[in-house]
Amino acid sequence: MSDPRRLIPPVGTLVDSPAFLPLVERAGRGRVTEVLRGVQDEIRARLDADGPTAAGEEAVPEDPGWYAARVEAALDRADRPSLLPVINATGVVLHTNLGRAPLAEAARRAVERAAGYGSLEYDLESGTRGSRHDHCVGLLRELTGAPGALIVNNNAAAVLLALNTLARGREAVISRGELVEIGGSFRVPEIMAASGARMREVGATNRTHLRDYRDALGPETGLLLKVHRSNFRLEGFTAEVEAGELAGLAREAGVPLVHDLGSGALLDLTPLGLPPEPTAGDALAAGAGVVSMSGDKLLGGPQAGILLGDAGLVARMRRNPLARTVRPDKLTLAALEATLALYRDPDRAMRDVPTLRMLGTPAPELERRAGDLARRLAEAGVACATEDATSAVGGGSYPGVALPTTVVAVEPGPGGADALAHRLRTADPAVVGRVREGRVLLDPRTIGVEEEALLVTAVARAVAAKAVG
Repeated sequence: MSDPRRLIPPVGTLVDSPAFLPLVERAGRGRVTEVLRGVQDEIRARLDADGPTAAGEEAVPEDPGWYAARVEAALDRADRPSLLPVINATGVVLHTNLGRAPLAEAARRAVERAAGYGSLEYDLESGTRGSRHDHCVGLLRELTGAPGALIVNNNAAAVLLALNTLARGREAVISRGELVEIGGSFRVPEIMAASGARMREVGATNRTHLRDYRDALGPETGLLLKVHRSNFRLEGFTAEVEAGELAGLAREAGVPLVHDLGSGALLDLTPLGLPPEPTAGDALAAGAGVVSMSGDKLLGGPQAGILLGDAGLVARMRRNPLARTVRPDKLTLAALEATLALYRDPDRAMRDVPTLRMLGTPAPELERRAGDLARRLAEAGVACATEDATSAVGGGSYPGVALPTTVVAVEPGPGGADALAHRLRTADPAVVGRVREGRVLLDPRTIGVEEEALLVTAVARAVAAKAVG
């Protein structure tokens, strides 16, 4: 028997065949040729492993269509974007792994408008160079009462810039109970070290008093730092110094108080049934010289770090060369500006900012939507039922707060819940739910009404795929 590898059609013959014409038009001859060689190498490797004689001539495909199908599949895999849309059925509103806050429709339109040329650093009135740092400032002043404002690319960068500008080479005094890890293994002490400020810890993990800060003051003090514990709760025998008291001490010492809010709420969210959370306006009114917060958490906008406060301090941070390395891009600024504009009418913000709307969805509405989803899934042949559960705020906000909801619990069948969850994650569109007690849970709180039809189709296909397989 001759070596079956000799039967593999030449690359040129295949690429010139009618079966390959659509692929060449799609991806170009050079790329198609490269992928085809990879397909042929896989055949050769299989023949080498099995032994040419044992494999036999029938193991070598000769049909150009066979090769074209595999090249097309390889091109599809390579061309698939790595950043894909996801239907968030987890019930975690600010799901960090899924991009935290989904943008409001107004912010999405603003991003599209800003995708081309725009007035990022150009003053259209005067025809001269402008500054990207001027965008959003007016809105932030209006909404928070801050004399000055500066936008950077995330809140960790905001804290880094504030510390580097105001306390580089000097001490930043902070309570031991506020030396938090903010996610992704990034910790406040590490950010302080990177800023060039020297950390001065005071108090104990569970109790810190005003006298602890006062005793730490000295010629080397650059600032007082208060970090809002937005991602965990400290309970029991505890004490902390309120921002207003700390601001008074900072004024006495002639140093600024930098208050890192983290989650960054602009509105009082207690009407939604959530516990009190300090807003940016609250922190400024309490006397903080600089307030930092995130744009993509409770504010419901894009990833950004927002610095508010004393105009002189903000101007110093703006002049810091480090500000250029953490500056936001035009798409971030466009989305943030559009989101902030919604807050001019708090009722509209509660309605149009997806994060606020999801947090405020009443339990009866969630029960109704879950029942409707369960009915539609059942009509599509999916075994499921509704049950009471809880959602989470997520994103390091409101730790321990459970939001009542009603979920759809999908029976996965013989393959099991993990297998069904995997098929849903790799579907188009991808669906991410929760696995609990052998079932896949779908929480309507974080599922858009406009996504429901897509969700029903995706779940029905994923369940049917196992049934057929």
